[in-house]
Amino acid sequence: MSNGLKSKIFLEQAGYRQRRLRDALRFWPIFGCILLVIPLLWKPDATDHALDARALIYVFGVWALLIAVTAIMARGLRVDDVPDPTPKP
Repeated sequence: MSNGLKSKIFLEQAGYRQRRLRDALRFWPIFGCILLVIPLLWKPDATDHALDARALIYVFGVWALLIAVTAIMARGLRVDDVPDPTPKP
């Protein structure tokens, strides 16, 4: 039955990666909210003020991490191979 041709991939590899990256970016805010809620699960102690400081450091660290990873992932969404609108002679 095979005519000797390689079976064609269903999607282009670049297009597939773009779609998976978009899917990851759609899930990213949910993941970020889950990470930001974690300090609420820590049991506070009335005399332990270091826990408050660690919680603030954790929240700002997660916040910075979310921004950095979002910027890196957004670079992957750029379309570098957009055709030039001006016709070439």
